[in-house]
Amino acid sequence: MSGPLSGLRIIEFAGIGPGPFCGMMLADHGAEVIRVDRASGGRGGSQPITTKDVLARGRKSIALNLKSEEGVALARKLCASADGIIEGFRPGVMERLGLGPDELLKDNPKLVYGRMTGWGQTGPYSPYAGHDINYIALAGALAHFGRKGEKPTPPINMVGDFGGGGMMLAFGMVSALLGVARGGAGQVIDAAMTDGTAVLMSMMHGMKNTGTWREDLGVNLLDTGAHFYDTYETADGKFVSIGSIEPQFYAELRRLAGLAEDSDFDAQMVPANWDALKAKLTALFKTKTRDEWDALMEHTDVCYAPVLTMSEAAQHPHNTARETFIEVGGDTQPAPAPRYSGTPTARPTAAPMPGDQTDAILADLGMDEDQRTALREAGTVG
Repeated sequence: MSGPLSGLRIIEFAGIGPGPFCGMMLADHGAEVIRVDRASGGRGGSQPITTKDVLARGRKSIALNLKSEEGVALARKLCASADGIIEGFRPGVMERLGLGPDELLKDNPKLVYGRMTGWGQTGPYSPYAGHDINYIALAGALAHFGRKGEKPTPPINMVGDFGGGGMMLAFGMVSALLGVARGGAGQVIDAAMTDGTAVLMSMMHGMKNTGTWREDLGVNLLDTGAHFYDTYETADGKFVSIGSIEPQFYAELRRLAGLAEDSDFDAQMVPANWDALKAKLTALFKTKTRDEWDALMEHTDVCYAPVLTMSEAAQHPHNTARETFIEVGGDTQPAPAPRYSGTPTARPTAAPMPGDQTDAILADLGMDEDQRTALREAGTVG
């Protein structure tokens, strides 16, 4: 692999969702990521195991039976050869397997041990199950996603699982690995999705502290309260987005929408007027198709974009010009991001099936063919 993390080895204990996303980020940027799958071929969760799994791309896979002493010993040996590990089990699971931080940092004092859970390793909620919707609810984020008069709406599972969880753990891993590279010791990272989600809300907390954000749903500048920061349906049942916050961008919106002479729109920042102005814009945007609005407002300073589906986004001229989406194994998926001028990332490889590289990884650990055969026959590896 190429990329700024080239030369680093990360061991990923297979899980679902945000853990694989963290592994994908590290692999995308050049790290050698070896995923420890189950010797039975499973990976946990209800999603089918397939090479089309975008979150599992760019990996190597070894299949181990972690219920056996031999499998745990192999996992420890693998972790001793690594710069970092990531795991997303409930608190205590890795300790019960004999793979907790005490054991692995004893084997490898420079190891960065990344742990990610919804609630964190400590706290009253820590032993219990949860999902993204619960984590962002407790973190004080979900209460602010939605429209006035409606109930809070989960933003898929992007905020807790991926933004506050997987991305935050990836950032923590790189930060701690940088510390080791500068002469520091290995350490444990406790990445809680509740903590990460709270951090993602930092700007809103700052606005609340200065009195410019109300805790009511859908009445603020950025939460669909304002008429100039929202989505609108078009004549063909599609949608466009408007973010004309600054005065010059708002003036451009009014000019291109034919509203420059409508004095109702003069008092842009008076919340009491927003509902009435939103009703006017709602009616206006329904008078043209999305393509017609694109022709009028794309490539201007309105702060405008069509609201695209995943399939549409992959075909949009801007995204194709930047190769924002690529094909891996015949399937369209997002390209690695961000981009580097000096250490460009390589095109990812498709997700491996569990245990695809078991033999090669064991050979890299110094095991000959007879030893590898014995481990397979014993069910220690898959």
